[in-house]
Amino acid sequence: MHLSKPLLGLGLLAAVPLSAAAATYNVGPGRQYTQLTTFFNSVNLAPGDIVEVDGNASYAGNIVVGDDDSGTQASPVTIRWRRVAGATRPLLSGGTHTIKFQQSNHIVFEGFEVTGGSSSCIFSEAHNATVRDVYVHDCPSHGILGADQNSGSFTLEYSEIARSGQGDRRHAIYMQSDEVTYPDTVFRMRYNYVHSATGGVLVRVRHQRAEIHYNWIEGSDLHEVELIGPDCETQKAGWTADLRREDAELVGNVIIHRSTSRSGNALRIGGDLNGRNQGRTRLVNNTILMDRSGTANAVLVQLGQGSLEMHNNVIYQPASGSAPNIVRENPASNVDTPYCGPQSREPWSDGRKVAGSNNWVQASAALVPAEWTGTLRGSDPMFTDLAQLNFRPRAGSPLLNAGNNAPATPSAFPFPTPQVLPAFDPPRRTKLAVGDAHARLMLEGRIDIGAFEQFDIDQVSDPIRVNGSQPLIPPRPAGTAAQPVTASQPALAAPGPSALPAVRERPRWRTGPAARYRRGVVRP
Repeated sequence: MHLSKPLLGLGLLAAVPLSAAAATYNVGPGRQYTQLTTFFNSVNLAPGDIVEVDGNASYAGNIVVGDDDSGTQASPVTIRWRRVAGATRPLLSGGTHTIKFQQSNHIVFEGFEVTGGSSSCIFSEAHNATVRDVYVHDCPSHGILGADQNSGSFTLEYSEIARSGQGDRRHAIYMQSDEVTYPDTVFRMRYNYVHSATGGVLVRVRHQRAEIHYNWIEGSDLHEVELIGPDCETQKAGWTADLRREDAELVGNVIIHRSTSRSGNALRIGGDLNGRNQGRTRLVNNTILMDRSGTANAVLVQLGQGSLEMHNNVIYQPASGSAPNIVRENPASNVDTPYCGPQSREPWSDGRKVAGSNNWVQASAALVPAEWTGTLRGSDPMFTDLAQLNFRPRAGSPLLNAGNNAPATPSAFPFPTPQVLPAFDPPRRTKLAVGDAHARLMLEGRIDIGAFEQFDIDQVSDPIRVNGSQPLIPPRPAGTAAQPVTASQPALAAPGPSALPAVRERPRWRTGPAARYRRGVVRP
């Protein structure tokens, strides 16, 4: 039997289920519960329960989903938009934390528009929370925030995060895990469009393991991505910097660093003055564009990075006369002594550890790692349409068939359970519908460099015979080695239901659209 919180009146008794079976509740105008704040103050949810929220309506912030509303791994609690043809998303607006998961573990939150929280729009102090198909925007402080304590695994997918952050200490996405309470957890971020920061970093991660796959990340106030260690001043008793290592993997992302950034760094990895990761970072098949003039760093390493591994990435700064730094180390002489934890000021936690293969950089690029193999240099990666941010390589591009199909993680500092190659495309400056991730279409035997292959799987129409006499596949440019067309790509297997079709398709040639951070425990 579900237990109810203090009832608002005898008339609410009928809404309390009398059996252990999962229940479905409705919230919206004209219903028994018109506000989510009232609902969660009145009802305790049980594993498998579903809360459906009507669209075409606004709901006040300060919504708290408590520890008495938890699901289980097998039967999460689901809070979702009740989708009706023609209806708009439910709008959650305002409050300190517009919605907070307060130790409400095993939660799915899906389909909402969230805005205006003065401290955060979505605050997760929970384990195994999934946020899917949300539009989070215009958050004057944090957009999505993970607590320093009582937070574990978190998944963000098929969502758009826009116009959030403030100053140096408030960020569009800021995730951390509690390594004492929830060891061995993962932050998964996939198929998202994150852009137009109003302050801070677009994706700031202190989590034990981050899997950042297939996202479009554009236009930060500081760095687009920052990968550092837990805040050493706010952890639970028993935590030390050596308790866990913070690893991060970025596969198949577009990262655009603009002149609006105050830092000049697309990615900053290692640590800040109160948290070093000492971990391993792996970048595979990302497209990193520095859309600014002057000095720009693709990756800045400082204050305690464990290792860096990069394969099949394209890094380009198109402004005239540009000479981007590919991997720059911020020396100990440039940083202050950390406040707590290991107090070394060196950029690497245990000496420089760098590896990589088949990355493309422009000829003028500086600080290209000597440890890389198969590096390609040139003046232009030859994207389909740089002005429209269409980063698919066009005919004649040096990126075509130039990647490493089996990038080996270094034996001296292996990345644990890597996603070997990308299986999907990132969204193209848009929020994807759930399930609309595009499988990466590798028509020939060797992967292209960057986040995209030459063709989108949606550009294809008439099926062709794989071994037919008229394959109808557009020819590669002269001098490019032709590879046999294959009907499957086992090496590209990845989580998710999508799979390549058993037959290849013919491109239809459609045109496409174009100082110091937060300290202290985050409190309600």
